[in-house]
Amino acid sequence: MHDKSWEKIYNDLEMDKHDFDKMPFTITAEQIKTACQDFKTTGEKEVRILCKQDTREDRPNIFRDNGLFILPVQNGIYAIIKGEGYIDIPKIVTDPISHDSILDFSLDTSKIGNSEMQHLDFAYASSIIRSFMEDRSLVLTIRGRKYTPKFDFIVGSHKISVNSVQTEVDAGYEGTDSVVLVEAKNANVDNTIIRQLYYPYRQWQSHTLKKVSPIFFDKKGKIYSLWQFEFSELNNYSSIKLVKSKRYTIE
Repeated sequence: MHDKSWEKIYNDLEMDKHDFDKMPFTITAEQIKTACQDFKTTGEKEVRILCKQDTREDRPNIFRDNGLFILPVQNGIYAIIKGEGYIDIPKIVTDPISHDSILDFSLDTSKIGNSEMQHLDFAYASSIIRSFMEDRSLVLTIRGRKYTPKFDFIVGSHKISVNSVQTEVDAGYEGTDSVVLVEAKNANVDNTIIRQLYYPYRQWQSHTLKKVSPIFFDKKGKIYSLWQFEFSELNNYSSIKLVKSKRYTIE
């Protein structure tokens, strides 16, 4: 994906001469725009599109061949890093749990459309989120885009510094003792870039002493699936691990 654009960027900036084992390669939006200015389509030259690599398969061939992934570190600045930037979303093999909705009426409006947000909202309204997290106190408190505070972390042997990078959570819930951040998908994916879980986690953990739990959510057919992750080390991007996963049907 975007192979021609990234091959030109790679060659123009002589990245083949860079030692990625020693340090990440810093690249700016302006450098990307300059390298791709002669391409015709938006997808071949739009920085946002070129740097959106949410799954391993979204990476251009030159990244895959060299074991690279990209992270935003500041507004208009990115780090290209050698290492594993993604985590597998394992298939849930247990039978779906039949969940009795707490609602005593039908939500007609939730049946219109097929968006990630509406499926997540219906799961919350039916109390699946609370059941999965075993926390009846959770209420919706976070939604939309915000900017991270400054923080440092490590990926493998590399230290990365991030400042004021835009993040977005599909929904965040706060309870008596915890905060739950949800990344929702409405497509068949079996891996995701850790950044989508880690950056919001670091952002909100800086604002509360409560435990912050990143959740991955999807809906296929009538099945609602949830995976809870945690980072065993606050400052270690690669310390992510799966805590539990379940899938539900709503009665």
